[in-house]
Amino acid sequence: MTSVVRAALVQATWTGDTESMIAKHEEHAREAARQGARVIGFQEVFNAPYFCQVQDPEHYRWAEPVPEGPTVTRMRELARETGMVIVAPVFEIEGSGFYYNTAAVIDADGSYLGKYRKHHIPQVEGFWEKYYFRPGNAGWPVFETAVGRIGVYICYDRHFPEGWRQLGLAGAQLVYNPSATSRGLSAYLWQLEQPAAAVANEYFVAAINRVGQEEYGDNDFYGTSYFVDPRGRLVGGAASDKDEELLVRDLDFGLIDTVRQQWAFYRDRRPDAYEGLVRP
Repeated sequence: MTSVVRAALVQATWTGDTESMIAKHEEHAREAARQGARVIGFQEVFNAPYFCQVQDPEHYRWAEPVPEGPTVTRMRELARETGMVIVAPVFEIEGSGFYYNTAAVIDADGSYLGKYRKHHIPQVEGFWEKYYFRPGNAGWPVFETAVGRIGVYICYDRHFPEGWRQLGLAGAQLVYNPSATSRGLSAYLWQLEQPAAAVANEYFVAAINRVGQEEYGDNDFYGTSYFVDPRGRLVGGAASDKDEELLVRDLDFGLIDTVRQQWAFYRDRRPDAYEGLVRP
């Protein structure tokens, strides 16, 4: 069995409504499948605008159950149609007053594997997420999929090394990092944090950003989505900083073992010395 996995991601502009946004992602997924992709991931809350630029109760309307809601149900149908693994980030309602920033992971046969809930929730100008989301409480799952072991880490999470490491210790080969990050705020961090995480944890990362400006604020989402390998090298270059784009790249999962044998970061960890890292 080949160790090379053809993977895809989508950075998209907001269309103005959920139906056309989902339809657009379905077409991107079908095109990725035509190009031979076996796994695809979408951006943070992909079926909605980035409404967290404002604090307004009207935006609770974007929330839906996972996996029973209409978007994840539709993504399961899409996975069956295309034969691809799908990482689908949405605004989840678990029950009255219980809302999460969530990504559903769906296997290539359409089966629902589980969810990741964003752990770290920002509350700063233009990113008022604590108004909407509770912190994630479902751990750091790594999903056994038709293409390998897939993890998810969402947007603001990427600034915190602990979750990246948890995913590596759980055996992740590829981590999707769906995001919505603005040009003036963190563009230079975007170029270094995910490659550094890929190196430190010795796996592939798919870094996905939204692109363009949307109706609820001034954030200029700068795209430049990319795949990065365990040596910290971009795979095939980054996407545009202005335009919607589908990226399809070949990822050689065999490189993970090569790098772990050469650099041996997991061998040389010292968990016995790390107690102070989690002391309040």
